Amino acid sequence: MALLRHADFRRLWAGDSISQGGQFIGVTVVPLLAATVLAATPFQMGLLIAAEQAAFLVLGLPAGVWIDRMRRKPVMLAADFARAALFLSVPVAWWLGVLTLTQLIVVALLAGAATLFFDVAYQSYLPTLISRDHLIEGNSKLQASSSVAQVAGPGLGGLLTQLAGAANAVLATGLGFLGSAWCLLRIKAVEPPPAPHEKAKLRVQITEGLRFVFGERILRAITISTATGSFGNGIFFAVLMLFLTRTLALTPAGVGLVLAVGSAGGVLGALTAGFLNRRLGPCRAIWLVTACTWPCGLLNGLATPGWRVAFVVAGYGIFSYGIIVFNVANVSYRQTVCPDRMLGRMTASIRFVVWGVFPLGGLVGGVLGELLGIRGTIIVGTALSAVSVLFLIFSPLRKMRDLPEPVTR
Repeated sequence: MALLRHADFRRLWAGDSISQGGQFIGVTVVPLLAATVLAATPFQMGLLIAAEQAAFLVLGLPAGVWIDRMRRKPVMLAADFARAALFLSVPVAWWLGVLTLTQLIVVALLAGAATLFFDVAYQSYLPTLISRDHLIEGNSKLQASSSVAQVAGPGLGGLLTQLAGAANAVLATGLGFLGSAWCLLRIKAVEPPPAPHEKAKLRVQITEGLRFVFGERILRAITISTATGSFGNGIFFAVLMLFLTRTLALTPAGVGLVLAVGSAGGVLGALTAGFLNRRLGPCRAIWLVTACTWPCGLLNGLATPGWRVAFVVAGYGIFSYGIIVFNVANVSYRQTVCPDRMLGRMTASIRFVVWGVFPLGGLVGGVLGELLGIRGTIIVGTALSAVSVLFLIFSPLRKMRDLPEPVTR
């Protein structure tokens, strides 16, 4: 609870909460706009999902090097303003009668690039704003905001779509990023200058980041496991909105309600992550909680119209719970074992691998949606996420309980 008295952390937390709320409205509204108003095919939905994360594959590695050479707060501000402008262009185009699926994909592509720079800077900024002794608490609170947004955002997004139309509902996403930027501007702490770096070539510094991630046995296992699950999630999310609206015949409000109730598992995960990390130990929580929750995503494939829609709620909810608990422990482990001077490159390297395969999964999911059908694609995606747990179970994490001593050099 010490961070509640930390004024600058409260500002960061408030900005993150506003941003996450708008972002998770967009996560529901933008695919709904594509699926219902612009009549996207499964392959086009796969392209849209791929575009959202394509920047992690193309720019993920150099982003870490660039951010290690800069103060992180200005990067975060630039990303927020860019995302706000991009998402606000969607309702404007709709009002003018010129909105197309192509514009939606371009917005997703460029906003994904801004998100890449924001996220890498954000995770590198937190250890400079608070002490490393408070990383578990800080990450738990930030994950709590994300989880609350995951519950409130889809429900509100579905309701706004029902009342005002999907294009108009995108306004909330743009305004959320503006709110985040305002809170960041109010942080008073002076960020220390970036650590001096050798005038090494970009390729050399990228290689150093990758070598650190894959040279550390536990980071390597975590990264491979998360990447496998991310590829499966890309397949899953490529057709999820089509599954909910066409296979299960849900209205926009119904889609929002199902996603909101399912995402409540994430809120519970955020609320209990601190307790589980203390009770089990962060290292044990990384593999044990995921082993008990991620395979439950397979329940999604059992859903049919009527009461069996509850299978989506259960599968999505239990999986979301495990993801949040895993994220708190996993990010805290990474921030603990990585030197300050490499935080940006470490974060970018992991995100390059983990989020870089997500758009590939989205493309594969779009193709599988055309070939296997929507339900078959849902099953393939959730099965891959379930299998990904094995990399954690058979790693050195099974013999560990607590985080190692922090590295700050």
